[in-house]
Amino acid sequence: MPKKPYHHGDLYQQLLNAGEQALAEMPVEQVSLREIARRAGVSHAAPKHHFPTTGHLLGEIAAKGYQTFVKSLGEAADAAQEQTPRSRLHAMGRAYQRFAEQHAAAYQLMFDGVGQCAMTPNLVAASFAAWNQLHNSVLPIVGPARANGAALHVWSASHGLAMLKLTHKLPPFVARHDVEEQELQFMMAGLEND
Repeated sequence: MPKKPYHHGDLYQQLLNAGEQALAEMPVEQVSLREIARRAGVSHAAPKHHFPTTGHLLGEIAAKGYQTFVKSLGEAADAAQEQTPRSRLHAMGRAYQRFAEQHAAAYQLMFDGVGQCAMTPNLVAASFAAWNQLHNSVLPIVGPARANGAALHVWSASHGLAMLKLTHKLPPFVARHDVEEQELQFMMAGLEND
């Protein structure tokens, strides 16, 4: 039986890709460096040269998720029909829900798999970038004194809805097709009334 290669090509990226694939197919608790190496087609020792533990690899996957998240929300804000702070934030709210649906495994790792992830420098920087993006988006709407609370309000509401949808826990009498727009309207009204 031929030995698996120690590494080939861009091992770092191949391991991240294999980790993302594993997360999409199994619970985070079952993801291991050995499983990721198998999926990447390399020896079980090869990942240790880039990731000392599974947690470090998961931390980098979560960081990549946050980077994609920030980019997606920023692009949505820039594409909003009206470039007012409220319209930009509204577009970001829609993009938030799309990101959670389209990148469900990464999203759940970013927010619910934190205990599994090592807080790598990339993960710390990427998660702060996401917070800063939101904070800076609500700042012109509510002012500096209320920006932290408003950002937390928006993030909590958006995350709560995303998780209810991802875990199929929306109440049966709530119409899934318009729940997102209703939540965004309530969220924006909450900012105006705080």
